[in-house]
Amino acid sequence: MSGLLALLDDVAGIAKVAAASIDDVAANAAKAGAKAAGAVIDDAAVTPKYLHGFEASRELPVIWRIAKGSFKNKLLILLPIGLLLANFAPWMIPPLLMLGGAYLCFEGAEKIAHALFHSDAGHHVFKEDDMQSDPAHLEEEKAAGAIKTDFILSAEIMTIALAAIPESNFWLEAATLAVVGIAITIAVYGSVALIVKADDVGLWLSEKGHTRFGRAFGRGLVKAMPGFMKLLTIVGTAAMLWVGGSIIVHGLEEMGFSWLGHHIHDWAYAVAHTVPAAWEGFVEWTAKAAMDGVLGLALGFVLIPVATKILVPAWNAVRPKKA
Repeated sequence: MSGLLALLDDVAGIAKVAAASIDDVAANAAKAGAKAAGAVIDDAAVTPKYLHGFEASRELPVIWRIAKGSFKNKLLILLPIGLLLANFAPWMIPPLLMLGGAYLCFEGAEKIAHALFHSDAGHHVFKEDDMQSDPAHLEEEKAAGAIKTDFILSAEIMTIALAAIPESNFWLEAATLAVVGIAITIAVYGSVALIVKADDVGLWLSEKGHTRFGRAFGRGLVKAMPGFMKLLTIVGTAAMLWVGGSIIVHGLEEMGFSWLGHHIHDWAYAVAHTVPAAWEGFVEWTAKAAMDGVLGLALGFVLIPVATKILVPAWNAVRPKKA
């Protein structure tokens, strides 16, 4: 009997440790997910463009296909790489993080430059005639393109999450990253599915709604979606610049170059103290985010000619040619 009681006591102790570990994973995952919020917003804003031109019946299957690719990117490729870096080469994380931040700055600045100086005409790679002639092939190409873009954004998300996890044991870090990867993928592609199908739901309600309010709501939803998509693009671009700029500043601090971060903090602190005390925290955060975003925009504009005139031609010169 005493042996059974000892066994039950051991089981209870193990259960307490497991519960504490689950709590730690949940807390760390929430903190890491919050740090990656800007990149998550951008991911949700970017993906819907790959669904342009599909029949309504194919939209959800394509989203699910891209989501499966995203799970593979995060859990089978990026998670092991991130854990190896964290445990065997942690010094590589800040420069890699800064490289990802520079990419976000470039993408955000490129979007703004395109909106200001170029027309959308002629930028649609897939024509409607092509879509009708070989929809399966074009679905394959669009899904593959979306998964490649997801890999870049997922790498940024997982790196940000890894940097935000407090120092702990290997398995706790692995579990935290897995939870972050799964939760963010569900959040992103669940949101994309809702966004993409919202106009279809609105159209159905406007035609089949049982009440006047329901039909009016459906018509309003259909009319609101184009404006919402534009707003989402603006928010995603701003998030890219803010996150990219803040990553660069933080990375410089990690590498011993803290003067820029100190100046931004001091300027934001000074701005915050020009408003009533109740608003100081919000104004300080907003001022810092704005300065990070301006820095990201400036860096992005510098990187545009570097990417388009040097990196892209160099890549095209060395990559294998298609038959």
